Amino acid sequence: MLIQRVITGAIFGIVVIASVLWLPTAGTAAVLALLFAAGAWEWAGLARLTPPFRAVYAGALTGLMITGAWWVHDRPAVTAVAAAAMLGWLAALFAVLTYPRRLPLGGVAAAGFLALLPPWAALVHLHGGTADAGPGVVLTVFLIVWSADSGAYFTGRALGRHKLAPKVSPGKTWEGVVGGVALAGIVSGIAGHVLGMPVGVLVAIGCATALVSVLGDLTVSILKRNVGVKDSGRLLPGHGGMLDRIDSLTAAAPAFTLGLIAARLI
Repeated sequence: MLIQRVITGAIFGIVVIASVLWLPTAGTAAVLALLFAAGAWEWAGLARLTPPFRAVYAGALTGLMITGAWWVHDRPAVTAVAAAAMLGWLAALFAVLTYPRRLPLGGVAAAGFLALLPPWAALVHLHGGTADAGPGVVLTVFLIVWSADSGAYFTGRALGRHKLAPKVSPGKTWEGVVGGVALAGIVSGIAGHVLGMPVGVLVAIGCATALVSVLGDLTVSILKRNVGVKDSGRLLPGHGGMLDRIDSLTAAAPAFTLGLIAARLI
């Protein structure tokens, strides 16, 4: 199982990195759209929609991403979409803090668009709207999420004592969160040096992004518990579904983008 998980994770990482670094923005947008459309299919399943309606749901999100060709490079539009997403994540934080609480499936379905469209738009905007540094900036978002997840896992296993949200995700600890944020801060500092951005500012944004990314993970965990499933799907052997791989990214990408905009780094 561990070997399968490592192989799947490696392939997923290679595909993402290659797409971000070597494809033009339109190609990167298409690859990311496939990931988020798969996530939409699974999100619809967590809302207990039947397969025909799951297809309509995923198709609707895909349609909205296609319209992004006309608005995703507009800074005010992306800022507004990302800000709306963060308001949605504040509502998700309330759901985490008040769990267990039965979530209405209609609300779950509606929330999917607010959770999945903004991160796609934020990543595409960063890729095409940050001059030559765009691919590196987008890769930084992924590296922050991956390092936060890895740092939390290993630190939690070694030092974890205090549970973060035992009713939502019993394995997560506060020590793990600290370890994940610390590693994400180191990665952000390295990225800042490579990209020629203010290192201290990018470290602060990276740490905040890593902290927010935890909320994406916990929220999807709540949605799975709400309908009594372990994984969001079976698309990725050893990992579960696509949402199980991009849950942290859904919250991290808008937060990182707003941080860069607020700091006037883009």
